[in-house]
Amino acid sequence: MYIQALSGDAGFLERLARANFSGTVHSIFERTINLKCSENGELYTIGNHQLDNAPNTLIINVKGFSELGLSVNAPVITKEDSSLVMGANIRIWTQQATKWEGELPSYPCDIEGVDILRRNVAFTKNYVDVYGKTGGMKMSSQPANPFEKEMSRMLIQRAGMLSDDLANKRIESATQHAISLIGLGPGLTPSGDDFLVGLCSVYKMQNISSCLSCPFFDEIVRSSQALTNEISAITLKKAAHGQVRESLNDLLSCMVSGSTEELVPVLDKIIGIGSSSGTDILLGILCGLERNLEAGGNVCLPKS
Repeated sequence: MYIQALSGDAGFLERLARANFSGTVHSIFERTINLKCSENGELYTIGNHQLDNAPNTLIINVKGFSELGLSVNAPVITKEDSSLVMGANIRIWTQQATKWEGELPSYPCDIEGVDILRRNVAFTKNYVDVYGKTGGMKMSSQPANPFEKEMSRMLIQRAGMLSDDLANKRIESATQHAISLIGLGPGLTPSGDDFLVGLCSVYKMQNISSCLSCPFFDEIVRSSQALTNEISAITLKKAAHGQVRESLNDLLSCMVSGSTEELVPVLDKIIGIGSSSGTDILLGILCGLERNLEAGGNVCLPKS
């Protein structure tokens, strides 16, 4: 079977162009296949056309993967023509794929920009209150069972302590509370991990007003290797280096410069991620932006 790649992470495409990728099929889902690279041990993803671009990801023109006949541990190699061969029968052509390079926007550095961000943060907070999905960081008014209720309570409590530490610049304590969220919660990417992905994406914005030191992010990456699954760990690792999926870049760009009308479809797309993953990510983003709005700084006041 021959399949055309539509787009892909620039780094991934360059690796394929050098015929420098080999590994095995790690896991198979309806909309994604994860590959484990034997060269660097990282996971790479093949996503169908319904997904957006993301780090280490190639988007291809298929509806689903469950009927392709691939099996976990099947070999994956690249050919000299830049195609990716999975198992015995599937070859993905990448030469005409569009290169994607994600870039987080800059935090606003003028009063007008900060006012726009403040308005959009308030709007997003209300939007999540109304339309956000429950079961993770957002507690349901009618939890399905006591376990779900207790899990949401723990997530909210730990995220609250992390937020309080960040507001008071207690970085060592903030690091420990961030670690306490890793692997916590339901889902393939646990809610605590999703919250941290959103939080990291904010603190990795250029010109951010309240910086976090490298050890905070390094400790998240190191701890995630032991505390969560491989799929979530690679997402956290990339977020800790300022690399997030396209829809998150779009959301943060809209938050700093867009109108509330422009924000609505972007928010709907994020909320649609996973069961509660999108909502959990949004709550992490809101936490990071609110702490930075409170901190101020980096705003160039007009000359009198």
